[in-house]
Amino acid sequence: MSETPTTFQDFALNKQLWQAIEEAGYTAPSPVQAKAIPLVLAGHDVLGIAPTGTGKTAAYALPLLMKIKYAKGEHVRAVVLAPTRELVMQIHKEMLRFAQFTDLRIQAIYGGLGPKTQIENIQKGVDILVSTPGRFLEIYQKGELVTKHINTLVLDEADKMMDMGFMHQIRSILEVIPVKRQNLLFSATFPEKVDRLSAEFLEFPVRAEVAPQATTASTIAQKVYEVPNFLTKINLLGHLLQNQTDMERVIVFTRTKANADNISKFLDRKIIPGQVRVIHANKGQNSRINAMEEFKSGNIKVLVATDVAARGIDVSMVSHVINFDVPIIYEDYVHRIGRTGRAEHEGVAITFMTQVEAYHMAKIEKIIRMNIPTQPIPAGVKVEDTPFDEHQLMAREIDLLKRKDDPTFKGAFHEKKELKKSTFKSPQKGKKRPTNSKNRKK
Repeated sequence: MSETPTTFQDFALNKQLWQAIEEAGYTAPSPVQAKAIPLVLAGHDVLGIAPTGTGKTAAYALPLLMKIKYAKGEHVRAVVLAPTRELVMQIHKEMLRFAQFTDLRIQAIYGGLGPKTQIENIQKGVDILVSTPGRFLEIYQKGELVTKHINTLVLDEADKMMDMGFMHQIRSILEVIPVKRQNLLFSATFPEKVDRLSAEFLEFPVRAEVAPQATTASTIAQKVYEVPNFLTKINLLGHLLQNQTDMERVIVFTRTKANADNISKFLDRKIIPGQVRVIHANKGQNSRINAMEEFKSGNIKVLVATDVAARGIDVSMVSHVINFDVPIIYEDYVHRIGRTGRAEHEGVAITFMTQVEAYHMAKIEKIIRMNIPTQPIPAGVKVEDTPFDEHQLMAREIDLLKRKDDPTFKGAFHEKKELKKSTFKSPQKGKKRPTNSKNRKK
């Protein structure tokens, strides 16, 4: 094999995998694949860090399929853990595509529906299991999952695992699987919490990093619009979708489920009737699957989503990502915009930013080590007045954020109060305070 692989034939893979790779249309390995695949095949524990959309799934899936090779026995031999059911479904689909010319049995298990069918599939025999941590433990605790044959464990989207509080469940899983195994950890970013996880989880790992942590793909053009309030964001979103003809397939990200619902209703009612769907944690499993399939097939133009659902969206031809809200978990920005510009295609990431969100955007720019250009609000977009309640909420939030950085900061409201005190002159000693003539005793 050459020192730097330039084709998939440079890897020690079998002909069944080469055939599947060719059918999938892959011509050359991505940088993370070129670095990680030989390391995984050599048996190393691997720490893989690369921006979203650069082929991390294939970087561990191909060598894992090569190592497992063929169906054997009844019990699982390799486990891939991912934070959301959408991502589990995406990984499962990708692995099935690569394993189509083998007899390997690959099953996916996740929450959102009863475990009965998933248990029945496991009982039929499984070689590789793709799972969320919670569902893995649930089925194990029912006595339906034999773990003693597991020799490879993969943690995918490790940064999101930490953000979603899965550390306790991951530790519980590590206690019930063999100590002697190969460990693979993949992440788009490498914050301190993932560093701590890698130290606990990996043994003498080899690092496969193709870009500095938390960088964004070079195929994504990024820009920011400064907007004063929520209603102006709504107006701007409607204007862009109606007037930019290159917006062919768009994902709109929001911070809350309520915003996702409200935005999708507005777009469906006034902007693009019948061309929008919404996915978030409160949506049923079938609803989320159907929305994703409609979006992938091009039957709808816009998908509105929260961050919890973001990691399972793998659509190669997303033209635009719109951050309706700036994420307050800063690494999520990388994952959001990574839904576009995938597989070397070009994409555009647009962020709507209020005065409060400018604080978070500055932190994001520091993490990704770049300044994102700010665009003026297009002519024709109605800039709404900020309602009093929204203005007060933003002012208080700005105070909280400033106090977070500087505990001695007293806040704008406190400063106004102090100003009023300082301008009030108390009456001189010995003199009576003037009284209103109406209140004088007769």
